Amino acid sequence: MHPIVSTLLKRIGLGIISLFFVTLIIFSSVNLLPGDFVESVLGQTRTEESVKIFRKELGLDKPYHVRYVNWLTSAIQGDLGSTFSGRNATYANQPQQSTARSVSSLLKPRLFNTFFLAAMTAIIAIPLSLLLGITAALYRNSIYDRTVNASALTTISMPEFFVAYILIIYLASINQFFPSLSNVTSSTPFFERIYLSVLPALTLTLVTVAHMMRMTRASIINLLSSPYIEMARLKGISKTQVIIKHALPNAWAPIANIIAFNLAYLIVGVVVVEVVFVYPGVGQLMVDSVIKRDIPVVQGCALVFAVTYILLNLIADVISIITNPRLLYPK
Repeated sequence: MHPIVSTLLKRIGLGIISLFFVTLIIFSSVNLLPGDFVESVLGQTRTEESVKIFRKELGLDKPYHVRYVNWLTSAIQGDLGSTFSGRNATYANQPQQSTARSVSSLLKPRLFNTFFLAAMTAIIAIPLSLLLGITAALYRNSIYDRTVNASALTTISMPEFFVAYILIIYLASINQFFPSLSNVTSSTPFFERIYLSVLPALTLTLVTVAHMMRMTRASIINLLSSPYIEMARLKGISKTQVIIKHALPNAWAPIANIIAFNLAYLIVGVVVVEVVFVYPGVGQLMVDSVIKRDIPVVQGCALVFAVTYILLNLIADVISIITNPRLLYPK
């Protein structure tokens, strides 16, 4: 078997094992959330019998391990269950009207919104971080390099919600260039969707550019002391050509890896940004569902985040192996 295929199969197997343990953690932690959905729906007028009946309708009367196996089996088949919200208890064997929806149908539009925001951020952040990283390495130890590094460290040290509120104050409240809330819907036109998503995307861009820029700069500077770079300089090749034609191609492995990791962050780490801007993505849905104690939705959102993160990390490993075959033969 080819070494690349063998390595990829090992990484995929490790990803599946990791996902299994993640599902166990998700199910356990979600079911340990404080509060009781059944009691909150039935209110103070609940009786022991009504609580028992409603728990049975929701499947909460079954043992923990049985509920986990049922949920995992259904999730593998693409069925994440139905929401608790919108369900009513049955009284005197008379079923009440229910407005419960499937978790999958609830997640689809939210997932599209989150992916749209992540893609919009990536389109801005990746070229910008590469440009800043390359120029910072090109003019190493200059005022430009120090300024870019200081700005990056400042941005990294600030939490997302702080950056978001600063942008809201200056770009939405004082100057009113953009709306402070991103109320996008499925019927929102494309360019209007972009306009409404500018502030959330800008917040994520400022947070992710710093990491990718510093990795790009460090990777290129690390290669500048290599013998083949010294040989290129002795041949009279300009510093710009040395970096672009010789250093950058060999620095793609760590750069591509950090880009893939940041793409994973853009999907998984958007919860705070979506909540601040009331952006209707998976993160906002997850927070709302935690407040409502809607266990199936919280589990579905967490599972989507976990699968996306593991998948993008697998892609990062593949990119690293393709761009740097030496990783196939670790010492």
